[in-house]
Amino acid sequence: MARWHSCNILQSASDIRNLWQFSAGGRIILQREVANLPTEPLPANMVSKDWQTLFQPKLNVAWLPADKVFLRVVQIPKSDPAETQSMLELQLEKLSPLPVAQVVWGFELLQPSGPPDAMTTLEGEMQTAIVIIVPRAFVEEFLGQLETQGYMADRLELPLLDQLRATNVKEDGAWIYPGAGANQYSCLVAWWYGGTLRNLSLVHLPPTHNRGELLQEQLTQMAWAGELEGWMTFLPRFNLVADEPTAGAWKALFKPEQPVTVVRPLAAQELAALTCKRATNGEVRTNLLPPEYATRYQQRFNERLVMGALFALLVTYIAITGAYIGWTQFEKIRLDQKVETRARLGIDYTNTVRIKEEVRVLQEQLDLQFAALECYKAVADHLPTELTLESINFDQGRELRLNGTASSGDRDKVLDFMEALRKVEFKSQPLFKNLDGPRTDARGPQLTWAFSCNLKRADE
Repeated sequence: MARWHSCNILQSASDIRNLWQFSAGGRIILQREVANLPTEPLPANMVSKDWQTLFQPKLNVAWLPADKVFLRVVQIPKSDPAETQSMLELQLEKLSPLPVAQVVWGFELLQPSGPPDAMTTLEGEMQTAIVIIVPRAFVEEFLGQLETQGYMADRLELPLLDQLRATNVKEDGAWIYPGAGANQYSCLVAWWYGGTLRNLSLVHLPPTHNRGELLQEQLTQMAWAGELEGWMTFLPRFNLVADEPTAGAWKALFKPEQPVTVVRPLAAQELAALTCKRATNGEVRTNLLPPEYATRYQQRFNERLVMGALFALLVTYIAITGAYIGWTQFEKIRLDQKVETRARLGIDYTNTVRIKEEVRVLQEQLDLQFAALECYKAVADHLPTELTLESINFDQGRELRLNGTASSGDRDKVLDFMEALRKVEFKSQPLFKNLDGPRTDARGPQLTWAFSCNLKRADE
């Protein structure tokens, strides 16, 4: 048994189309109600089925118009549902007004009603079955109309059965249900005797002034048939199951000496709730929906799920592909920007290095100028008067060469001069890092001397 999550009941046989949605997971609770014109579309979110239906099963039920249905009451021995169906199927050719191949049929079982002392022996041995017979052509046409509205029915039900079940039958007689057809002057007549439903008849009265006489004629014929069958033992009491306006119109069709009791009927919403309860209670019963339609609807549902899954997969693939392409394009733009930045920075770097070298050269030239001046100043400050400086050579800003003469007895002065230059400082650092010499050559009374000094560079 399917555990139904929700149930839709559609009434489409009137000028206003009604759709009720009930929760069927336990208590029958009305969740939503929609009333619109037959030309307006049904709410797709209520009637359509999608992948969520796999986890929350939804039952779509449609009410058949009562004026196209044939009803028969049969008393059969009590048995299990499968055997009951077989017994009714054997009697179908006798019960059906049309060839069996041209009809769709089903049945509902009724429990005896009325006070215990009114029960007959049928209660213990027999059961009452209402056989519902519908022309197949009408069912196919009706289902085609529902399909155009997007409503795929899982079951076809007759609301009159729920009204019949809900009627509290306390006495024997005829129970008349007006409005069973296309107009208010069509009715269902149920005959209860001995606490058992004996006969069901749909009566259609034409729109003429003598419809009361026609109703009396129909009721008389049914009473005669009941007398012949032996279940009618006294004149019937009539009960009108109708609202006050309808009951007022129908009372005029009865004779003054015929007492008529008015019983309030169930509202359409209450009937829909009973239909939902009956359709979802899990009992085995025949369905007025042809099996081939049920199979076709199931195939459509499966195909829609597969197509939906494929479409979702395609959308996901397109989304992932689009995201990948977008990401690659974004990364390409970033790469192009980085390449462009690298090229620009490369030019800037080259220019920076060139400028740095130019600055270094200029700085070296400036440093050389100051170094030469410092060297000249150091030589001028520390050159002894006994020594004669013949030449001073400043070689590439790195080496200072000094050449001069002195008397042969002033060799120590040359050494003192070298030592004085060794101690000269510039910006708190030695001006010379090492000195090479002296180189002396004595020729007679004259002494020739020479030595070199390596400058200490700032970058060293």
